[in-house]
Amino acid sequence: MNRLAWFLFVLVSFLWGIPYLLIKISIEDLSPVYVVAGRAAIAAAVLIPVAVLRGTLGALRGRFRVVALIAMVHIVGPFLLITYGEQHITSSLTGLLIAVEPVVIALLLSGSEPITPIRLAGLVLGFAGVAVLVGLDVSGDGGGQGLLGAAMVLLATVSYAVATVLVQRRASDIPPESLTVGTTAITTVVLLPFAFLARPSGPVGADSWAALVALGVFCTAVALLSFYRLIALAGSNRAGLVTYVNPVVAVLLGVLLLNEPVGAGTAAGFALVVAGCWLSTRPPRVPVETRAGRPATADRPAR
Repeated sequence: MNRLAWFLFVLVSFLWGIPYLLIKISIEDLSPVYVVAGRAAIAAAVLIPVAVLRGTLGALRGRFRVVALIAMVHIVGPFLLITYGEQHITSSLTGLLIAVEPVVIALLLSGSEPITPIRLAGLVLGFAGVAVLVGLDVSGDGGGQGLLGAAMVLLATVSYAVATVLVQRRASDIPPESLTVGTTAITTVVLLPFAFLARPSGPVGADSWAALVALGVFCTAVALLSFYRLIALAGSNRAGLVTYVNPVVAVLLGVLLLNEPVGAGTAAGFALVVAGCWLSTRPPRVPVETRAGRPATADRPAR
């Protein structure tokens, strides 16, 4: 990856490590659907002027179907699942479960990137890590509601992975600001009626409003803009690796600001997930020609 890709990687890793804390704060006074619709509306309002000034909105012409599909699998579905899921599990555990995304991407790309024994071991380790996290952090504390919350977050992770691959294959030619405007605007239109019905009936604290604004501006507008650009530069497999860093940010914020507990079992589960992601996303060995003209296996791709 070049310098710009690395910068975007670090930026997205941080910006998508803090939403779990902000969601936890915002849903104290606001309903989950109101939070998701609100952050999408704020993001669209921020980025529409940017796209207009750059003259790139025309790139959406004739692409409504794919943009609408991306909106559903990258924003509407996972944002709602995560926000509702966090009503039952901690923000720290939410961030850790999201870390399995590269494993899911590796499975989705298995047709073009065959699953080698090493990558298979990575997939097994990754899902073992999820089992450890769910078993230790959910089943022992929270019961059925906790398991439901974890299942919702894992389903959101699958949706994120599908969206990441979809953007690379069918929308990488759309300017990031236009794609983000399209997906957030569609999300706003879809969820606005539900958000109106779920609008707050009582007083809302300043912390909840501030968290919602931060979710919209930084964790949605800036993060999606950067992520779509990162996919175009580095591909979906590498872009999905931002979830290596996201959980660290999520756990640190949850522990420091929300006093959420993190034990040895949690650390062990996360270690398995990271090891699994690393192995499952390793590039496969490719044959290189020897001087005698016969193929040999190399540990790195041929130049």
